[in-house]
Amino acid sequence: MALEAFKASDPLTMGVELELQLVSFSDFDLTASSPDLLHLLSRKPFPGNVTPEITESMIEINSDVHTRHAELLAQLQLIRDTLVTAGETLNIGICGGGTHPFQKWSERRIFAKPRFKEVSALYGYLAKQFTIFGQHVHIGCASGDDALYLLHALSRYVPHFIALSASSPFVQGGDTLFNSARLNSVFAFPMSGRAPFVLSWDEFEHSFFSKMEHTGVIKSMKDFYWDIRPKPEFGTIELRVCDTPLTVERAAALACYLQALCAYLLERKEAPPAEDDYLVYNYNRFQACRFGLDGTVVHPKTYESLSLREDILTTLRRMDPYAEKLGGLPALNHLMQVTHMGSDAQYLRDQFSASGSVEGVVDAAVARFRG
Repeated sequence: MALEAFKASDPLTMGVELELQLVSFSDFDLTASSPDLLHLLSRKPFPGNVTPEITESMIEINSDVHTRHAELLAQLQLIRDTLVTAGETLNIGICGGGTHPFQKWSERRIFAKPRFKEVSALYGYLAKQFTIFGQHVHIGCASGDDALYLLHALSRYVPHFIALSASSPFVQGGDTLFNSARLNSVFAFPMSGRAPFVLSWDEFEHSFFSKMEHTGVIKSMKDFYWDIRPKPEFGTIELRVCDTPLTVERAAALACYLQALCAYLLERKEAPPAEDDYLVYNYNRFQACRFGLDGTVVHPKTYESLSLREDILTTLRRMDPYAEKLGGLPALNHLMQVTHMGSDAQYLRDQFSASGSVEGVVDAAVARFRG
């Protein structure tokens, strides 16, 4: 099928998707409860949208389209409260976190949906290993050209979002020494990584997408697992590098940080994006995944080595006037505190030290999600 036309949307509008864990209160392992939970939730109106994910131990929630932090946060809190109540009815816990600390991928069940079955048939065990949990943020764009400009201009800031959202230090019962181990699983897919360096939507459609479609490797934009990808049917770009935070408050703050950054970048005051910006992209991405806020990144234009924590703080301060205009100052203040006090990954490690068990880590994550 041909690439969908880019449907222009109101610039700087935003929407959030969160993939959430379903856990058993008896042993805190993942539980294949999404069919029961979705059935229960379908009995009355839901304050947003909730859908299945690739395995039955996870769900995805979607916010409406918003322009301001307060509205987005209020809806995410209402969604959270609705999910928590439904979970109590089924005796299951619901939480964030980019990975479950000790689940075994081989025990997961693929949700009975045609696309999920196709993905499982194609990717084998990788499909079940995709029981990982991320936050996706959509930002509205006036045109496909603006979408591609933002996509590439944001590449320099991708480590910020990885470090600020990091919440996946544990995998299969062990500390990975990564702050975000989730992205290592994403990178296993052949269509992951970064988008090709194209700044014109016409060129993207005819010189890239049409050729990829002709190879038979991809059928639609859904087949690309890029860190940032355009979503022409929504008229947005979609940032996909964030772990699901432990709280909806952090999820809303991350979305508003991205909104402010896009407002700043659309003024085109920075040097325009270039292919050479990607020379250090994977290195910077690794630093953020491995060391989180303590990582060191290389500026793609000057090649200067920067403390990731200090780079985030400097950028947050620079975004203040944009966030103030958009109603997002509380969001940036929240992320300032995160940068000083530590990410969710650090919180989960602290909970492991306090409880002495990975089960205790999950218990703490469930409690934290409740608010």
